[in-house]
Amino acid sequence: MIKLCIFDFDSTLMDGETINSLAKAYGVESKVSDITHRAMAGELDFFDALRQRVELLRGMSLGLAKEVCENLPFITGAKELIDSLKSHGVKVVVFSGGFHLATDAAQAKLGFDESYANILHHKDGVLSGLVGGEMMFGFSKGDMTQRLQRLLNISKDQTATVGDGANDISMFKHASLGVAFCAKDALKPHATHIVDTKDLRELINLIR
Repeated sequence: MIKLCIFDFDSTLMDGETINSLAKAYGVESKVSDITHRAMAGELDFFDALRQRVELLRGMSLGLAKEVCENLPFITGAKELIDSLKSHGVKVVVFSGGFHLATDAAQAKLGFDESYANILHHKDGVLSGLVGGEMMFGFSKGDMTQRLQRLLNISKDQTATVGDGANDISMFKHASLGVAFCAKDALKPHATHIVDTKDLRELINLIR
C-alpha cells in the first residue's frame, strides 16, 4: 500500500516548464527552452543547465517572476489526483528542479503536503542570476526521497513517484511504483508504468 507519493512539478503537475515561462516573460525564451529541452532529455548535466538558464534571467524583476509563478497552468486532473491520494492517507510531496516561487503558489491551489525546490536569489527586487536550494543536482531527487523515507519511516515498497524527465531517474530508483507521465525517452526505461494520456486522472486507480 502506497503511503508516500512524490511528484515532479514541471510538465507533470504543471503544464509546461516554470523556467521557460519566466524566460518568455523576460524575452529570453528561445535560449532557455533549448537548454531545458536538452537537460530533460539527459543530454546536459542538470546543475550546469540550471545555472546557465538562471543566469539568463539576471535583471528580471522579482515582482514579474512572482506574477508568472502564481499564474502557471496545471495539467488536467492534478487537483483530483492529489485529493484522491490524500483521502487515502497518502503523503503527497513535490520535488522540483524549478523554484519555490512556483511550487509554493501551487501548494495553496493543489493542496499537496510539501515541496522541495530551488530559490531564485534576488536583491533589491531584481533577480541576480544566481540560484540555490534543495534540488540543484541530478541526484537531488533520489537523495531527498531516501531522506523522506527515513524521516517518515516509509519503505521503498510504500513509495510511488511520478515524473517526466531525466532528472527524475534518481527518485524512481527508490520507489516500487514509478509512473513516467507523458515522459521523455530517457525516463521510460526506469518506470514501472508509462502513461501517455495528458490527464492525471488516469493515475487515480494506478497508485494504490
